Amino acid sequence: MEKERPTLGTLLRHALDLLDGDVQRAYDADGLDYRPRYTPIVRVLFSHGEQSIRAISREAGMTHSAVSQTVAQMVKTGLVSIRPGDDGRERIVAATDRLGSMRTALEKRWRATNAAAEALNAELSCPLDTVICEAIAALERQPFLDRIMAQSSRVE
Repeated sequence: MEKERPTLGTLLRHALDLLDGDVQRAYDADGLDYRPRYTPIVRVLFSHGEQSIRAISREAGMTHSAVSQTVAQMVKTGLVSIRPGDDGRERIVAATDRLGSMRTALEKRWRATNAAAEALNAELSCPLDTVICEAIAALERQPFLDRIMAQSSRVE
């Protein structure tokens, strides 16, 4: 009996585990108490200074919920602080001195990581980042749930 091919979700999780796991090991080797999932938020803060959760969400291309959860983790590790905004519902996120002291090492690691990603892309039949961007655009045009529901009547 032939082994079934892993499903799309399984393949994506495995690829992300391989990528993020090694990025994490690189941060650990640098002696940085830092997680790959912090990077989109930190890049926004380094580029624009303190920002609201909503602004970070927009700029980083992440959901409000994902930014809130990640920022909560970052507060616990002392990388960012939060203060109320002008609107009582708004929260403003700022980099702490601890995060600022990591900036040079993080930026060096990001350059090396981006170069490694370019080298990986060169080995593939189609650059991975191109395919992922195309998939995101297609899913924004038609969410996966809509696609699942459209196929539901066609499968047994």
